[in-house]
Amino acid sequence: MNKTFIANEYLADIETPAYVLDEKKLLDNLRILNDVQQRSGCKILLAQKAFSMFAVYPLISQYLAGTTASGLYEAKLGREEFGKDVHVFCPAYKDSEFGEIAEISDHIVFNSFRQLRKFRDRCKGKSIGIRVNPECSTQDEPIYDPCAPNSRLGVTLANFDEAEFDGVDGIHFHTLCEQGFEPLEKTVDAVEEKFGKLLRGCKWVNFGGGHHITKPGYDIEGLISLIKRFSEKYGVQVYLEPGEAVVLNAGWLVTEAMEIVHNGMDIAILDTSAACHMPDVLEMPYRPPLFNSGHAGEKRFTYRLSSRTCLAGDIIGDYSFDEKLAEGDKLCFEDMALYTMVKNNTFNGMPLPDIGILHENGEYELIKRFGYEDFKGRLS
Repeated sequence: MNKTFIANEYLADIETPAYVLDEKKLLDNLRILNDVQQRSGCKILLAQKAFSMFAVYPLISQYLAGTTASGLYEAKLGREEFGKDVHVFCPAYKDSEFGEIAEISDHIVFNSFRQLRKFRDRCKGKSIGIRVNPECSTQDEPIYDPCAPNSRLGVTLANFDEAEFDGVDGIHFHTLCEQGFEPLEKTVDAVEEKFGKLLRGCKWVNFGGGHHITKPGYDIEGLISLIKRFSEKYGVQVYLEPGEAVVLNAGWLVTEAMEIVHNGMDIAILDTSAACHMPDVLEMPYRPPLFNSGHAGEKRFTYRLSSRTCLAGDIIGDYSFDEKLAEGDKLCFEDMALYTMVKNNTFNGMPLPDIGILHENGEYELIKRFGYEDFKGRLS
């Protein structure tokens, strides 16, 4: 096995495929986020939709204020495993689930005034909010833009009912996706312009997620200054709910080359899958970073990395290496903690990857291994 492709010597002998969380990098991210909390007065929540590896919730809970959920199951997971504040937003709540959601949640955000009217009497003792749509797009991909035309997410100013807002505790907006400070600043300006007169009556304002706070080069001082100005001006508690920033660059997907074939170019068949184990690669689409590799043609040997599923388009991308790939070589895809474990699937009967932790001391701990029963249990 060629160890040139292995990001850490402790990963050389693990069974693949495997998601591996880097505990040291997770802690680095958490310390940055906690510093933002301490210096700005905001509260930062883990967005479980991006990362729900509850084995490390006890560690994350030492730094962050709670969790956010997109429905009942995430709310239950946050309550059971994180043990701090649980905030929930869903575009529409099922009546049969709402009683339990109200019981276990601290903050409940509604997407429309109709939903608010339907459920507010069942929210006794809970802090309730309305999601607004500031109609301020800051990105080019419509699939990730809650402010795109005809968006179902959030109440626009034209549809805002001030009378119904009476007694509501807060406003929530979420417009970003893996973005820096400047788009947030632009969005906050739009929120103030459209909904400013309502903010002084709020107890809290949630700035949503998509903040790349832990990415090198992020304007942390600008973020802190904005939060302090906003919270002092309106007398509100500010919340942020990043997902990516918590585990940015804090995980690998370790995979093994099973076969090398040639058809116009060299093609490596891996024991992992874009379709099954990292769906965003095909959905966004994007080319995930890979340890010790380059773009096609950049290094001496170029390969198309693909999967063992039957889907012809299950291709991760074209990568180049200083040395030839061979059967049995292990590769380490980087930044694989977010939107992987929460989105994977067993299409084609593909086994789910192991879940493990590379601890600060360098030791690898296997947290969970999946098997046939996990595949069968989702079927009937």
